[in-house]
Amino acid sequence: MADTETSAYHSCMAKNVTQNQIVGEIGETAAKLQFLKIGFQFDPRSRLEAGIDAIVEVMDHGKPLAKMIAVQVKTTAAGKYPGEDDSGFHYLLRSEDLAYWRGSNLPIIIVLHRRSDNTFYWKEIPRGEEFQDRRLNFSKAIDTLGEGAVDRLGALTVPKAGFGYFVPPLGGGEEALVNILPIKLPAEVFVSTTAYSRQQASAILFDADEPTRFDWVIKGDTYWSFHDPRISVCRHIVDTDQVEAIDVGALAFHDDVDERNNFAFLLRQQLSHQVWPELSWDKEKKLYYFKAKTRNMPRTFKYESAKKATEADVVNVSKSKGDKERVDFVRHHAFVPRFESFYDEWFLVIEPTYHFTFDGFIAHTHPDALLSGKKRLDKSAALRGQVIMWHRFLATLEPKSDDLFAVASNEPWLSFGFPPSLDLPTRVPEDVWGSPKKDETGDEKDLLNWA
Repeated sequence: MADTETSAYHSCMAKNVTQNQIVGEIGETAAKLQFLKIGFQFDPRSRLEAGIDAIVEVMDHGKPLAKMIAVQVKTTAAGKYPGEDDSGFHYLLRSEDLAYWRGSNLPIIIVLHRRSDNTFYWKEIPRGEEFQDRRLNFSKAIDTLGEGAVDRLGALTVPKAGFGYFVPPLGGGEEALVNILPIKLPAEVFVSTTAYSRQQASAILFDADEPTRFDWVIKGDTYWSFHDPRISVCRHIVDTDQVEAIDVGALAFHDDVDERNNFAFLLRQQLSHQVWPELSWDKEKKLYYFKAKTRNMPRTFKYESAKKATEADVVNVSKSKGDKERVDFVRHHAFVPRFESFYDEWFLVIEPTYHFTFDGFIAHTHPDALLSGKKRLDKSAALRGQVIMWHRFLATLEPKSDDLFAVASNEPWLSFGFPPSLDLPTRVPEDVWGSPKKDETGDEKDLLNWA
């Protein structure tokens, strides 16, 4: 009886390990071995993980670089992936995993392991809100996890945000372009008292029978501007007897962070004043974009690139594939501006992007999906070229020394220096910026000429 009870007890208390658990454990172990083979560390997480199985550290010939990638491993014993053929397949992410990954501060990749043929494929998880369909397309030629993936994996850890990111050059050089433009400031800032809020002052200027301007800042009862308000329409919104010109450094490099933030806003107001004939401001996206001159008509900007005279289609009209007379959308070259101070100098940070409209004037209702598709085509040539193009564009607006009217007007101006370059010990391979596809809307010319 005792033996029977003991046997029943052990039978009730026995734990079972499911086949899925076994397959998952084998997959993680196999993935770890694969990463070790290519020279990366692979550190599995605890059993409390909720969608990230391990953290991979990038190493350079055995030297840890403190560059981390989060990894989720999915293992299958056999069978085909959805839509699989000789060239590739697709894989559908779980919505709960995608929602979890969006909050990550690390790049995330998914690794697919199939035991039957011991294949490994990997793909970065897009974290932008525009990625909604949950479907990843894998190329067997490009997305294999092996020695050929080392550079592309390492490139995931290169930051493309912050004060400035490195834009790799074309070819095999080690020089990197930084997306910041040094600013030469006007010598003076004009300060005065005002009895009006910004809204009240704007209304007064709109009602005045003179050309209006908004290259000024009102904070409390204080007015700031690079131009003298006594000689423009702005005399209506200040106490002209209290106008004083002070050295720009007193405000530009003030010890108080709020004062520097106020100065950064003044810089953006001045920039808007300088570019308004050619660029529009999207208040929601906080970006400048090239204006269309005519409805559903492209616009080209010609300039000197780093090597030769070139041009860019800064307003591009995309026609329907089925109906060449119908316009699907219009794409405008754009950038998100940010002003930052480092030590005793101010910089304009250029973040290249795109703005989408229906006809050049009416904002598109679904721009995020179009933006995501376009950015997947952009390689380092496009990013590098856009930074150069924006510098050239801003330079063309600057008053020329032989322009007698500009000199006589004594108009203050922000001048922008060339983006600095750095010599890097390593470089990001060209193919990490996207597959070598031709943009069907006609931007191949831009990609080739913007070196």
